[in-house]
Amino acid sequence: MTFQEITSHKFSTTRHSTNYLACGAVDGPLIIFTHGWPELSLSWRHQLPFFAALGFRAIAPDMRGYGDSSIYTEHSEYAVECATQDMVELHDALGGAKAIWVGHDWGSPIAWAMAAHHPERCQAIASLCVPYAAIDKGLAPLIELVDRDIYPQDEFPLGQWEYFGFYEENFEKATAQMDANARNMAQLIFRQGGPDGQGLPSGTAMVRKENGWFGGLPEAPEVPRDDTVITSEDLEVYANALHKNGFFGPNSWYMNHQANARFFQTLPNAGKLDVPALFIHGRYDYTCATIDSRLADPMRLLCSNLTEAVIDSGHWMAQEKPTEVNREITKWLFQVVRDVF
Repeated sequence: MTFQEITSHKFSTTRHSTNYLACGAVDGPLIIFTHGWPELSLSWRHQLPFFAALGFRAIAPDMRGYGDSSIYTEHSEYAVECATQDMVELHDALGGAKAIWVGHDWGSPIAWAMAAHHPERCQAIASLCVPYAAIDKGLAPLIELVDRDIYPQDEFPLGQWEYFGFYEENFEKATAQMDANARNMAQLIFRQGGPDGQGLPSGTAMVRKENGWFGGLPEAPEVPRDDTVITSEDLEVYANALHKNGFFGPNSWYMNHQANARFFQTLPNAGKLDVPALFIHGRYDYTCATIDSRLADPMRLLCSNLTEAVIDSGHWMAQEKPTEVNREITKWLFQVVRDVF
């Protein structure tokens, strides 16, 4: 494949500005990648040139609260509905042709929403780690799907989602811990997954019990960078962006469970999706644990054309196992979507 240059762009309306990376022919079919917490458009650096070389116009925006996109000071501005409208406006600016939407983490509910709320804008949808009808339905439905063999009710009432509760109860403390050392936070969070955690509670389940992240330390400890996930150059980009903007915006995405649930309830067709959908499980993602739990069951009920794949990866799949991610998406596009070009 011929290497394709990644370029940076900005699009603004009266309500929002989106910074985005682009790669590939301007007139190529659109494939749009939406990142999650606490990432950037940079998180798709391995996907953009690859899919551009296949003929796509590959796009990765900084979601609201991140990078050089608009920053807001109210929690409510980080609801899924707001971010979905950002993507509608960006999609219009990119020509409005049906796109392939690919999401990860909190970017997944945005990609799912583009397919469910705006099917005229979606040719197909792929999601890494976060299934449809999960965090986009709010916190209560997530708790109902918790594996109580791993997370006993009396010890972990919210299961692996205990950290969601900590944000709601101690938002300022949680955010201050991260803001205190954004570089250490980025260096700590972006790590590969492995089999050692199978059958054990996720670290995210300990946050409320320990009254904070990092065992209650005032800031993220310094740990060696995991170069299987990010380079030193990548780390500096993340650290600088998170230091500049702070964690208020990224963490506020966790403060809209009721608003997100109401938005999901407005879906046409009772939330059923008929567009081709791909879900990629992370075998070693113990927070979004979808292989041995019921977390993906609602998605299976609502998606009529669903393909599932498993990659031996932790949560940061697109960065940890980019070759495997690119392969699974490409295989699905040619085998299932087919008329993408």
